[in-house]
Amino acid sequence: MSAPRITGLYQWMVIAGLGILSVAPLTHAVGAETKSAEKSFQATVTDNEGKDHDIKNVIFYWEEKISETAFVPHELRYLPVKSGSATVNVKFDAIKQVDFKPGAEKTLPVVSITLTSGKSKEFSLGIPGSIKGQDEFGEVDLPAAGLKRMVIK
Repeated sequence: MSAPRITGLYQWMVIAGLGILSVAPLTHAVGAETKSAEKSFQATVTDNEGKDHDIKNVIFYWEEKISETAFVPHELRYLPVKSGSATVNVKFDAIKQVDFKPGAEKTLPVVSITLTSGKSKEFSLGIPGSIKGQDEFGEVDLPAAGLKRMVIK
């Protein structure tokens, strides 16, 4: 009896030295990631003027500059924050509330995150971005630097 023949993408992975522990199709991992990324969040976001915004399909949005005229949009369902030199991606489904405090001049806001477990910790925002979503009138875009609080429902 001969060994099974490895072809296509799996063959390329073996040749590239990536090795394979399982020959299961990659679509399973991608599908699982897509399902969790599709989860929708609702939040009440309060801006620095004290105005509350009830938002559905909440995301953290930022644009990565590729060149002077090209940007790559990123729609995240987590909040990227800094803890020392580490970047921590706090998922929206673990967050109960985020309090925003203005940072020093030309720095990102400081955020105090309270988890659904009740634990809280202070971080600095990792990336300049905004909270986006929809309310009953249309798309809402709130720059993170202009926020006071976000409560995820």
